[in-house]
Formats: sequence, structure tokens, C-alpha cells
Amino acid sequence: MSHQNTAIYPYLNFNGNCSEAMHFYKDALGGILELNSFSDSPMATPENGHLVLHSVLTREGITIMASDCMPGQDAIFGNNVSLSVNCTSKEQADDFFAKLSPKGNITMPLENTFWGAYFGMFTDRFGINWLVNYDAPKED
Repeated sequence: MSHQNTAIYPYLNFNGNCSEAMHFYKDALGGILELNSFSDSPMATPENGHLVLHSVLTREGITIMASDCMPGQDAIFGNNVSLSVNCTSKEQADDFFAKLSPKGNITMPLENTFWGAYFGMFTDRFGINWLVNYDAPKED
């Protein structure tokens, strides 16, 4: 994967359900998903062949990378990382929020905020925290 600009991308780790999570994110956000399993690598073993070695979802400035943990290691989910999606319209924010939040925990429904954004937060069914934001164009 080549990049035009220096950037930082979120990299998520899962406990055996990376493929399911990344397909879920692709269905909700659109874009192109690339998945590589351990079975396609020299690191393949009977225990890890079905696991995701590396994946990347890309769409118009959205890049999410992820993998499953190696057998014997576990991902520990916490509140220290969130994926912040800056949307191009209120409708896009509504769409992403509606598709990503089912079976999760909504901590702040989408609403117009005092700082001028249309914003909401939730933790999805895979334990990943999301911030969905739309900044309406400023009127002159």
C-alpha cells in the first residue's frame, strides 16, 4: 500500500473474528477490502491458518487496518482508541451511524452540538469505539 502523504492509520486487533469485523465495516462504510490470511504466508500453522494476518479497508480518506492476534495472545479491548469518521453530509453521518451501531452501545446519539457539529458516539458490537462527525459548512 503506497501513500501520497504522511499519515497515521488505526490498526485493530481481534480475537479470531477480524474477517467478520472487517466485512461488517466494509458493508457499513463501503470501500475496498483486502484480506490476507495466515494460510497464505510462511507463518501458517494448523492453529492460525484461518486467522487474518493483515487486512486493510480503504475509501476516500478512510483507512482501517486490522488483524487477528497470534494464537496464545489476546486482544484486550479498552477505551483508549476510537475511530473518528468525518462525514461529508448529515445523511452520510446518519447512514454510517445506523449501519455501524446495531448490537453495540450508543453513548451519545447523533445530535447537533454546542460546538456546531452533528456528532454521535458508540461502541460497536466488536468493542471498537466510534466518533461520527459532520461539520456543516460555515456561512459567511
